[in-house]
Amino acid sequence: MSILTEQSTAFLTRYLNNPSPTGFESSGQQLWLDYIKPYIDTYITDTYGTVVGVINPDAPYKVVIEAHADEISWFVNYITKEGYIYVRRNGGSDHMIAPSKRVHIHTDKGIVKGVFGWPAIHVRDEENDKAPSLKNIFIDIGCSSKEEVEALGVHVGSVITFEDELITLNQKYYCGRALDNRIGGFMIAEVARLLSENKQQLPFCLYIVNAVQEEIGLRGAEMIAHRLKPDVAIITDVCHDTNAPMYNKITSGDLSCGKGPVLTYGPAVQNNLLRMIIQTAEDKSIPFQRASASRATGTDTDAFAYSNAGVCAALISLPLKYMHTTVETVAISDVEQVIQLMYAFLLQLPAGHDFRYIK
Repeated sequence: MSILTEQSTAFLTRYLNNPSPTGFESSGQQLWLDYIKPYIDTYITDTYGTVVGVINPDAPYKVVIEAHADEISWFVNYITKEGYIYVRRNGGSDHMIAPSKRVHIHTDKGIVKGVFGWPAIHVRDEENDKAPSLKNIFIDIGCSSKEEVEALGVHVGSVITFEDELITLNQKYYCGRALDNRIGGFMIAEVARLLSENKQQLPFCLYIVNAVQEEIGLRGAEMIAHRLKPDVAIITDVCHDTNAPMYNKITSGDLSCGKGPVLTYGPAVQNNLLRMIIQTAEDKSIPFQRASASRATGTDTDAFAYSNAGVCAALISLPLKYMHTTVETVAISDVEQVIQLMYAFLLQLPAGHDFRYIK
């Protein structure tokens, strides 16, 4: 039986469909906080928008479960005198997928709809048949002059998101934009829900952290890690399903949607903590996969691990197809198993546990 409820899946749809571009996460953060409030004792927010739900706030031993809230997007960078808009990235946005996509430009006057235009195949000659790049992709919002564009409230610096919304594929997969990594925010919120509904009393303080600005360098996690100074941090993010076409398993590993959470080995991952997570998965018969990171994990794990005097950190990843597109795809079974693994780990973790290698 699924651990997800009708209420939680309705929240997931609202949360994923709500735009939350890097630096402009506040509306999504408010949705997330409103959902998690019944399951926490109090909450913390910081200047740039990271939100932390807190359970058992007075306990001295502090544990974090964390995801990031922001999605990749675009900025208006230049408006031509004819009213066409050129862009620059906000995070790792992919110029190759932009042509023919519908967009929302976010302004003080509201949403302005537009499209990434592109010339038809039968009118492109050999000289002009170039691949999409930041130099040639452009947005059309139905205006014929720069003045008309600006009259709609669009200006240099206006942030742009794709219009695509969440769907399901074959009742087995969630598919849409920005699953990286608002699906993580959903999963940690569900852990809080399960703790509350099952009346579990933790012997430590639990911070449920939804951090901002991961997509431009783990910035939100860096800020909040220094503020919270936790003893332990479990990070969840997405990783690549390498069984989809065009991946090289020799360099990227062998990971697949539908085969469970991915546990990563690497310098930023504390091995004793990782062993405890693996033992929990084995004890609870939760399937899992393994990955390795040569240096940094590229996730907020790094920000927590190397903050303060060093935080005992580990990464539980959700396999995802087609990262940084509008059709990011994850297996619903994997979503549930990540939630179950984080939940089970917290229930078996003793307060004050010392993860040091040498004592």
